[in-house]
Amino acid sequence: MTFTELLFGPQGSVLSYTIILTILVLMLVISLRLLLSRRKKAYLSMMLSVIALIVQYVLMLRSPGAADLGLEDYSLLLLKICSFLLLNLGVFQLYNATRLRHHLLFYSFLLITVAVSSTYFLTEGLVEATGFQLVLLQRLWMELYLYVLIFLSFTMITPKIGQAGKYQAGLTIYFCGHTAHMVNTYMFLGKQPFYTALENMLPIAFYIILFLLLFDRVIELMQAIYTSSITDGLTRLYNRKYFDNRVNQCVLRQEPVSVIFSDIDNFKKLNDTKGHDMGDKVLKHVAEIMKEEAEEYGICGRYGGEEMLVLITDGDVDPGELAERIRSRVEAETIATVSVGYSSYKKGMTAHDLVKQADEAMYSAKQTGKNKVVKFGKSMPKAAL
Repeated sequence: MTFTELLFGPQGSVLSYTIILTILVLMLVISLRLLLSRRKKAYLSMMLSVIALIVQYVLMLRSPGAADLGLEDYSLLLLKICSFLLLNLGVFQLYNATRLRHHLLFYSFLLITVAVSSTYFLTEGLVEATGFQLVLLQRLWMELYLYVLIFLSFTMITPKIGQAGKYQAGLTIYFCGHTAHMVNTYMFLGKQPFYTALENMLPIAFYIILFLLLFDRVIELMQAIYTSSITDGLTRLYNRKYFDNRVNQCVLRQEPVSVIFSDIDNFKKLNDTKGHDMGDKVLKHVAEIMKEEAEEYGICGRYGGEEMLVLITDGDVDPGELAERIRSRVEAETIATVSVGYSSYKKGMTAHDLVKQADEAMYSAKQTGKNKVVKFGKSMPKAAL
């Protein structure tokens, strides 16, 4: 069998359905695992739609290219429309919390689908046709209704999800595939090889894009979970556990690192007089300044409360100059000031020693006037020793 025969011949449908079933099984496994681990409605909708599609393509695989009469033909078409509805609901739910109005809208479309599908059985009594011609007329309104659903998916779902470009590409391919099916079926009675090839190949491209969309969303969720586990929710700086681990790694490798330890001056008074909302704004603003100044040279972390630190991993950076830039920007750009201390790694020190020394230097700055930078060492004022 040549490639041309496989693409344009009757076995092309078998190949297409087999590939699509493989993709759908992979999507089902991912959706099921996510549903079991996260209990989110999106994965249930996605799983139900994939199951409906699997049933549809298994039935189609039994008799590829056949124009079945009666209940089986109706069931396949109804499965196709309902699975498309569920699929798009699942995509929407991947990025949005579903409210009552969303459920009402979805059930409204299901009712409309049932109403439109009733035309399949009403057509026989309204027209004088038999055989294949009757099947085409029975299917027509349901086939046209699918165009309406595609258009509504473009306008209603695309603006509300991430990966909108990928989703639009998938819908465009689905639209082209359905159009190829309509042209081939209603104009050429399913006998035009070019449109037959498009009917077989375009759905594969659609489900590949859909699989990638689901897979990318899983990656996004995993990254979000990981990020939330190592960062502070308010300031988006690294949390204490992650920061300590990074310091410990650097010290074990005996890298020439430094730690800057800062504390917002009179923060309790700020909360009491300006309110906690203002306190949170100041925390976020100070954190942003620290990230902007230090992101090229190391990482920033929130140790707790109003304490924020910088781990400088670039040995060529002067920690005193960087600390002063942070202090001066905070004074100039916010309604608060910071007291800053810093210490540099020396052979034989532990990670705990390095952070503790920077903390003691910061405490020295607090005790001797605030809003200043102090280096740990013999030059520290006696008040801090």
